[in-house]
Amino acid sequence: MRYARIQQILKKHQEVFKTLEEYDRTRAWPVGRKRIDITLSKRIIKKLKQEKERTGKPISRIIEDAVEKCVD
Repeated sequence: MRYARIQQILKKHQEVFKTLEEYDRTRAWPVGRKRIDITLSKRIIKKLKQEKERTGKPISRIIEDAVEKCVD
């Protein structure tokens, strides 16, 4: 495989390679989900339930998507 093609693949799939490097370093799979406890106001919970009904997504996924947008 040519060097240019290898660089193109590495650039295109950068996140996958970072995940594999993390696994090689720690031997812990960094992908997955973990349960946590959080406290939210009743107003926010009501809005989350409305969003759940509107989109069909679970509340945890709605929160995860919102947090991911904030940290990117």
